[in-house]
Amino acid sequence: MESKISILVTCLTFATAFQLLLPLSEASLKVGFYKKTCPRAESIVKSTVRSFVRKNSGLGAGLIRMFFHDCFVRGCDASVLLDPSPANPDPEKNSIPNNPSLRGYEVVDAAKAALEKECPGVVSCADIIALAARDASFLLGKISYKIPTGRRDGKVSNNAEVLQFLPAPFFNLSQLEASFAIKGLSTADMVALSGAHSIGRSHCSSFTSRLYPNIDWTMSQRFGFFLRRLCPQNATVDGVVPQNFFKPNRLSAQYYFNVESLIALFFSDWTLLTSQKTAQQVDAYTKVPGLFEADFAKAMVNLGNVEVLTWPKGEIRGPTCRL
Repeated sequence: MESKISILVTCLTFATAFQLLLPLSEASLKVGFYKKTCPRAESIVKSTVRSFVRKNSGLGAGLIRMFFHDCFVRGCDASVLLDPSPANPDPEKNSIPNNPSLRGYEVVDAAKAALEKECPGVVSCADIIALAARDASFLLGKISYKIPTGRRDGKVSNNAEVLQFLPAPFFNLSQLEASFAIKGLSTADMVALSGAHSIGRSHCSSFTSRLYPNIDWTMSQRFGFFLRRLCPQNATVDGVVPQNFFKPNRLSAQYYFNVESLIALFFSDWTLLTSQKTAQQVDAYTKVPGLFEADFAKAMVNLGNVEVLTWPKGEIRGPTCRL
């Protein structure tokens, strides 16, 4: 009996010693994950994002949207970046919600190239997306938050999974809540993250069902006629319009004013008014300064925790994020 106990203690001691040999935070995300392995990692991403967004603020909106689109399909694993290959012949980036509207690939490419020079094979593409979205949030809305890192990259990307998991612009509230709940996100997270519709652009095809043959009653009729001029029926080219006509390059609570005034583009925007709980949250963002910014920061951190891969799962993709 004593020999069995001795063997058990020896095994447990070895297991504990082995765990101590592993890098910190292998099993979970951690703020400052790269502090020892690549100290300048976050500053490199930040400077890269700043250089691009200063020239084109739309790329900031694209990076925030990329983070959302990545995390909702297979979790935050950078699968949205993968190009077609024998292993992934029809990847996520080819899907209708991502092609051709998803932007920011060149920013991630530039950040990855700089990081590979600084500390090759250390920083994951999934973390680059998460950090870039954080930095874009600050540049466009002065929204500051700490995002845990330590994600690893996925190896699979499937076009068919995008429409299965991404919430659509025509979803009603129940559908929105269900799609967020599947990812472990609350209704409050959903309302806060919807504020990203205060920036960026949308193709006309995403909302013209609200304009033709009649302007939907859930939209301001005056706004509907205005949109009809920008998005003619049966147009040969799918036009693009700002998601927010008042402050299109500012991540702010303006979106919620638009929702209450029935001048937001999507049916999914209007549907936030269809329950007392979500309508009260929308109204609070229009009345309490700083509340949206605080909740958006929390929701972005929660989004970054969706189905993450940590060691020993996944990989550190390199030298490019696309393969």
